[in-house]
Amino acid sequence: MLVNQIAVFLENRKGRLFSMLNALSEAGINVESLNIADTRDFGIVRIITDDNAGAKKALAEAGFTAADTDLVAIEVDDVPGSLTATLGKLSKEGINLEYVYSYSRAGGKALILFKTDDAAEAEKLLR
Repeated sequence: MLVNQIAVFLENRKGRLFSMLNALSEAGINVESLNIADTRDFGIVRIITDDNAGAKKALAEAGFTAADTDLVAIEVDDVPGSLTATLGKLSKEGINLEYVYSYSRAGGKALILFKTDDAAEAEKLLR
């Protein structure tokens, strides 16, 4: 399935992440997933919320730069080898992955989220 994600560009300064999250909280937006990639000067905060349209609006009003993109998401058993097997199917077919993150969920499942250059093909292969 496709999942829409928001990428927020933050200066790597004290309090910026708090300010971003506070803007979402004040707008009543729940952050369901958060991942940060950082460098010395800036970070990219990748989030999935319960209302991405509202989140983008709240972030823009608070002065943050944000963009959205679709990720492929697949739920797998939360056991050793599940991630390897899933990504192995894509690798075998030459699907390039830009980045991947995952998290465990209740009930012994894990959700794997990944950005690829061919989301439609990746989805087809994982069905």
